[in-house]
Amino acid sequence: MKRYRYILCGLVATALMAGVSSCSSDFLDEELTTKYSTDYFDTAEGLEDLAVSLYGNIRWHFGYEWAYGITLYGTDEFTNGNDLTSDAWNKYDSRFGPVVQGTNRNCPQPSALWDEVYYGIASCNTIIDKAEKVITDPVVRDRCLAHAYFLRGYNYYRLTAQYGGVVLQLTPVNDVVRNFTRATEEQCWAQVIDDLRKAYNLFKGEEFTYGKGITWTKATAAHFLAKALLFRASERCDAFNGSTKDADLHEAIEMCNYAIGARSLAKNYSDLYANWTGIDCATEQLDEILMEAGFNNSSTTVGRFGNRTYNYFCPQFSNFSNGWVKRGVWIGDMDFQRCRPTEYTYAAYDHVNDARLWKTFKTVYGVNNVVDASKGVALGDPAIVMILNKKDDHTYDGYTFGANKQEPTFKDDAGRLPEWKADARQTATSGELTSTKGQWIPNSSILYQNGQYVAPTFMTPGYAYCNFFAGINKTVDGTRQAEKGDSFRDVIMARLGETYLIRAECYARLGDYASAKKDIDVIRARAQWQNGENRSYYVDGSKAFEKNTLNTGAAANNYQNSNLWMNTYYLSNPDQPVTTAASNLTSWTWDNLPAEDEAILQKLGVSGQKERAIQFILNERTRELIGEWQRWETLSRTKTLVARAKAFNPEASAIQERHLYRPIPQGFIDGLKNEDGSDLTDEQKAAWQNPGY
Repeated sequence: MKRYRYILCGLVATALMAGVSSCSSDFLDEELTTKYSTDYFDTAEGLEDLAVSLYGNIRWHFGYEWAYGITLYGTDEFTNGNDLTSDAWNKYDSRFGPVVQGTNRNCPQPSALWDEVYYGIASCNTIIDKAEKVITDPVVRDRCLAHAYFLRGYNYYRLTAQYGGVVLQLTPVNDVVRNFTRATEEQCWAQVIDDLRKAYNLFKGEEFTYGKGITWTKATAAHFLAKALLFRASERCDAFNGSTKDADLHEAIEMCNYAIGARSLAKNYSDLYANWTGIDCATEQLDEILMEAGFNNSSTTVGRFGNRTYNYFCPQFSNFSNGWVKRGVWIGDMDFQRCRPTEYTYAAYDHVNDARLWKTFKTVYGVNNVVDASKGVALGDPAIVMILNKKDDHTYDGYTFGANKQEPTFKDDAGRLPEWKADARQTATSGELTSTKGQWIPNSSILYQNGQYVAPTFMTPGYAYCNFFAGINKTVDGTRQAEKGDSFRDVIMARLGETYLIRAECYARLGDYASAKKDIDVIRARAQWQNGENRSYYVDGSKAFEKNTLNTGAAANNYQNSNLWMNTYYLSNPDQPVTTAASNLTSWTWDNLPAEDEAILQKLGVSGQKERAIQFILNERTRELIGEWQRWETLSRTKTLVARAKAFNPEASAIQERHLYRPIPQGFIDGLKNEDGSDLTDEQKAAWQNPGY
């Protein structure tokens, strides 16, 4: 497959033409060439190549700080750790505006998403404009058009969700154009829905044209069409959705019906992210995955930046561990401490019965460097232990936590401390617990003491914000070839687990709470512990290091000692007996929600069945989709962003209603001209900008 480059004027400069697949080696064998002109796109082969290249446009989303800055920061789920690279996006302070004054040059600008998705839109416009004229084979023509309409709809979805009304450029731009009309948000959602409907009708079922696990299919289009319809039917669009709301919700349900009927959920939640064993492994081919950005160890799949997502969710273990845990590729993520979970995030889970908490959050690191032999701590013993207890737990009220403390020594007579030695590690279905007492841990933390949330107080001295927290494992990659090298994991962008929650929300909005509960319980049934599962077992993508060519010598020892494949389930739930019996997450009603949800809704002051249902689904989205690049958009859609951020994210206290929309990039506005070529006046520029910026 060849890669082509061409120049367009106006909104775009370069069309991204880098095809990618996780599965097909032929599809990845690209050759960079510039010998073709844009005349190549007047041929059927050229348009087919251009359609394939659209997959390259989505990789950009995961190449740098914007991956989390514009999707996760400033919400209820994550706040900033001590690294403040993009903290303006989290704090909504005076630095956040049409030009963001970041802590350093790596802070993303509002223009980042704006510029990049218009590149993809330009390629889509070329295909849509030319396909009927130059492609005679109806199968090839429909396939090209399906891809073009889908990506254009997806890109305008991202633009409209972030900025509201944007420029709807639907035809190729071949000359310099600097006077544009900004469409209304209503017009933009109509265009998104129209494009995704066309894509849905053009895709031929679940035909994996370009490789299973990466190709967009009819189910992919159905999922995003349902998301767009639900967005238009939600609170942010109440000013114009009165005549379309019910129809949109019913159509969204039909789209979800197709996707759910065509694809199947992964059996175990761990299969989606934790059981990642290497490049193009079975995890990346799961039927549940509807869309992913494809990466592997081929240089042709890197894109402009490569996959950098493994950097953002990990605590700064190498700093606060005081040398007991050295960082390296054997630990599958980097300790950039960008995204620190809030109290809400931990509290949203049933810590006893919801396996997703323990399959997602890493709570134990092993000693890979003995700093002080007199402590009696050996390689492969626990170096960092994070206890995720509940507010009403008083087991550890008298303990002293932190780095290099003499306590906790885990004097628990019930003996719930896991066996720490490397030769007796936990597995998915087995693992012995020991009654060992007096175990000294170099570094330890807890969520609650004396009924107070104390997790943010554990930090390296001199740091302004906490750098000691339990991070999530959904991006961990043990195949990297350098400590700061690119990740080779695909990034999941849509999956069937969310489709169920979309349909559940549609049902709830229509008043069909019984159907909504059925869909939610499908997800919660998978989330509960299954019969025979070992609750103290944990695994993540660090496991892929076993197949890494770097897994020799000292690196192999560091891998073995750092990753103990265990969690702190029993330390965090000290009243729970050791068991492998199944748990239950489906015994709830709309009038009697789980205790963790009732506490959250009480803090938000929520009442009324519909509002309670929507807020409960938002909590369930946290539990199911934590860290999956869409929380800001979801809260903006439901107009719950301000209330939830104020309630659960102390750093986001400056948030206001204007922050339901992002500022239009100042550089774009400054570059606009009137039809006669004159510059825009200050009043005209202000009219382009979203209110309040």
